[in-house]
Amino acid sequence: MRIAIVNDMKMAVEALRRIIVSFPGYEVAWIAENGSEAVKCCAEDVPDLILMDLIMPGMNGVEATRLIMATTPCAILVVTASVTQNASLVFQAMGEGALDAVSTPTLGIDEKGKGREELLKKVRTIGRLLDANRRNPALKFKESKNAGTSDKWLIAIGASTGGPAALVKILSKLPADLQASLVVIQHVDQQFSPGFAEWLNRQSPLPVQLAREGDSIVNGRVLVAGTNNHLIIKEDGTLGYKREPAGIPYRPSVDVFFESMLNNWSGRSIAALLTGMGRDGAEGLLRLKDSGVFTIAQSAETCAVYGMPKAAAELKAAVKILPVDRIAETMISNIR
Repeated sequence: MRIAIVNDMKMAVEALRRIIVSFPGYEVAWIAENGSEAVKCCAEDVPDLILMDLIMPGMNGVEATRLIMATTPCAILVVTASVTQNASLVFQAMGEGALDAVSTPTLGIDEKGKGREELLKKVRTIGRLLDANRRNPALKFKESKNAGTSDKWLIAIGASTGGPAALVKILSKLPADLQASLVVIQHVDQQFSPGFAEWLNRQSPLPVQLAREGDSIVNGRVLVAGTNNHLIIKEDGTLGYKREPAGIPYRPSVDVFFESMLNNWSGRSIAALLTGMGRDGAEGLLRLKDSGVFTIAQSAETCAVYGMPKAAAELKAAVKILPVDRIAETMISNIR
């Protein structure tokens, strides 16, 4: 894997460089000291992955991510000194197309240093996601055993790369008195989940909070998957988490949640698949559509990465393919 480094701190660059070259199969593609230089370098040589700092002189990492994803898109991992202190910028960068974020590792006497393994774990996971057309063999859908129905509404939304920005556009247009519950499955590491829920809450008329084990699905609330395990609807209709299937690189997985909807949700529902790399959620969306659920996929022109919705469109899993600005109104009209 060819990996580029974008960082204005020499110590950070050296720490990242040492980690990259120490792992077999990884090499440094190029190094840039700021966002504008990164955009220029990427235009000349697109790497497999960019390790993007956020706070830099001139163009910051958010703007650089936006421009790179618009012109020469590639996988981007935010690497910043403090992901918690820069949470707002992290989510903005993820909204522009960054896949994930991790704290900048430090140099150590033993050449390993603090944060090395966490960075390598993120890089390895992204490497598994780069094949966007690969189906996920670890997930096998079972026949739905849900035979009951009720008048309660559930809106399930799956998202990945670019998802934060798309979610804000949808949630901000939903009324505070919406007679439906919402569950969001966004590919985001659990260390960012609390900040992500708070960030969404500040921009949504509906209250947004992390989904906890045993939470009930009630109207007028948005629950966000909050761990690296898979969020599901359990047999008793409450929410829970499970580790299996362990082999799925997407954690939490949209497909796993959609399967639990098929089996354990007895009410009416809408399912939407937003921007993201890979195929997670596409097969689940098809199964939901075949069971009578109103399904939506985000249109190509409004996606940061047209991967997951594209896979859904190819399977004809979406009743409607819509630009992100029209998704909320379509959900509202269907419920009413």
